[in-house]
Amino acid sequence: MRRIGVYVDASNIGINGGHGMRYEALRELACRADGIAQRLNVYLAFDQQRAERSADYAAKAQGYQSALHDQGFRVTVKLVKHFTDDEGNTIAKSNADLDMAVDLLMESERLDTLLLVTGDGDFVQVVRALQSRGCRVEVLGFDNVSRELRDAADQYINGYLVPGLLPTESALESRARWGSTGSRVRGICNRFSHEDGYGFLGYWAAMPSSSILTASESKAAYFRANALVDSTTLARLPSRQLVLEFDLVEPSKPDGLPEARRIAVVG
Repeated sequence: MRRIGVYVDASNIGINGGHGMRYEALRELACRADGIAQRLNVYLAFDQQRAERSADYAAKAQGYQSALHDQGFRVTVKLVKHFTDDEGNTIAKSNADLDMAVDLLMESERLDTLLLVTGDGDFVQVVRALQSRGCRVEVLGFDNVSRELRDAADQYINGYLVPGLLPTESALESRARWGSTGSRVRGICNRFSHEDGYGFLGYWAAMPSSSILTASESKAAYFRANALVDSTTLARLPSRQLVLEFDLVEPSKPDGLPEARRIAVVG
């Protein structure tokens, strides 16, 4: 039995592509391969001054925290502090890094795998300290993820590629399950022939189930160059860094691969 801890730097993730992240999908990912959630922690900022001025902000913040509690997460709130600089400008700051780092180090003795949801490079030394204690450390992020943090982790997971973790463009228009025909999913282009004008996209058709994520669980979709919304994207293919969102449609040939249409770059 793998004991799992999840630690979400919500403020960092929210401004770096992860707004609207579905915590039930995050928990499913973290606890794949029969892992047991021992610790589920979220760290977020709350602006008391803004809440006093805006009932709407206060209500949304409270609703967000309640939703996290309903998913079984413990919420640590860091109050935003306001400062005035030498030029008279008001600056708002909030940083929950220390709270998160302390919890990671204190709770790691009873955990096997820790999933850090953040892109902040300040956690690099914390990751190394956790690994020295025998813990496996995974990092999940979206945009602006520190390269040093990615390299320090035992595994980096691109959150855009995780089935159902973020809503897709057509999520409200289609009831198709992620990975099924008619759904819109995200993946990467691992093969493309500029001479022939076609390639293949790799994607997870369902939540991966192995404790260590590998390409063996991914599926492939065929596409033609004219399926790209922006033709200038062709010059960047193939690429394992470029995340693409696309519609899955029925194969054009019997026993063929599903086809990708309406392909767009994420971000």
